[in-house]
Amino acid sequence: MSGLRVVIADDHPLFRDGLRTLLADLGAEVVAEVGDGSAAVAAVGTHRPDVVLMDLRMPGLDGIEATSRITRDHPGTTVLVLTMSDDAASLQAALNAGARGYLLKEASKADVGRALEAVMRGEILIGAGAAPRMRTITAGRTATTPFPQLTEREQELLELLARGLDNTAIARRLFLAEKTVRNRVSAIMAKLPAASRAEAIAIARDAGIGRTE
Repeated sequence: MSGLRVVIADDHPLFRDGLRTLLADLGAEVVAEVGDGSAAVAAVGTHRPDVVLMDLRMPGLDGIEATSRITRDHPGTTVLVLTMSDDAASLQAALNAGARGYLLKEASKADVGRALEAVMRGEILIGAGAAPRMRTITAGRTATTPFPQLTEREQELLELLARGLDNTAIARRLFLAEKTVRNRVSAIMAKLPAASRAEAIAIARDAGIGRTE
């Protein structure tokens, strides 16, 4: 994990202190520490870190909106949520905003290390403490709408993705820029969740989406 550049966003100084020590032990470099969502967004713009460790409940701009802005404006930065919020709604909102991982603050040093490695490989990591909430979200899917967590536009894009269209073809079909398509594919992967484009296609086809042109 040497060379990994991290921003810590949490409004509790003592927790930030402990997390900074933990990250140093893992070989990561903390390039900024902030106490609210607006400062987190600004820090990403200034430092362009690899990862933001993001709390959800902070004064002013909360972690969900900060995550949404960061993943929209700085696609090279990955957000890993580290929070006390263990409810399904918070988990769903974080994934919808573009977070690639979700850990509870009870996570161990080893858990944080594994999560950082996973999200930097492009995987999605839901910590053990939050995993039951993911099952709750999955159980809420209906037969008529396999993936209700997706917006209507995202469902339309997933259909084309599952049919085997590449980003260029999808962009032409939906009259979007290719960069927009790439960002929306990443958002879909986070919401399903899927660790890769191929896995997202497999999940969609298993649900009966995109089997035929």
